[in-house]
Amino acid sequence: MASIAAVIPVLDEEAAIGDVVRDARAHVGRVVVVDGGSMDETVARARAAGAEVVIEPRRGYGRALRTGIATLGADTDIIVLVDGDGSDRLERIPDLVAPLLSGSADFVHGTRLTGEREAGALSPPQIVAGHLAGALIRALYGVRYTDMSPFRAIRRETLERLGMQEETFGWNLEMQMRAAAKGLRVVEVPVGQRRRRGGKSKVSGDVVTSLKVAFVLMRTTLRLAATLRRERQITPQLVR
Repeated sequence: MASIAAVIPVLDEEAAIGDVVRDARAHVGRVVVVDGGSMDETVARARAAGAEVVIEPRRGYGRALRTGIATLGADTDIIVLVDGDGSDRLERIPDLVAPLLSGSADFVHGTRLTGEREAGALSPPQIVAGHLAGALIRALYGVRYTDMSPFRAIRRETLERLGMQEETFGWNLEMQMRAAAKGLRVVEVPVGQRRRRGGKSKVSGDVVTSLKVAFVLMRTTLRLAATLRRERQITPQLVR
């Protein structure tokens, strides 16, 4: 049986993290919560719910994920990435991992735009950003994404070979671009979305923040495209 672990980056998510950990544990064998310096009861509640907690004092979404993933050993086969705010529908974890278990996909991305989505769960800028990123990636690599959801699953060995480098919220975009550029078999599955159960969004809390995020994502897309083009010139394609 495949060993499946969930990695959850958090920052001041005390209202939601207990339920998130318990919901994840219903579908995976190991839950690693990476705390980025919470000032509330996030760490205590995550531990009480059964998670392993790793402290990453340096801020950055991608940095937190890299720290959590680094704690997983070779005995972990599949990694599920989850947000800690309660917005991901974790009952859909089996749908995310099924294509990996069957061998029909290398990377499974959950799209929030289909499936059961609560009113107000996604802001207009989030929806637009997902479509924009998807259009750019399709133009560059011929792979179609409809969203930029953080809820996703991938085999540990495959993720290690992607060569992820982003340390902030560009991580999700980089992962999707690298998967496409390296010719992975990408599958999107509908996962829907809930309204966040606690904490404040780090990237979509207000119009100004959303505009800043959109600008950074556009800049990140162009920078990553140039980086991946150079890498493809000197590195052979990922061998599955």
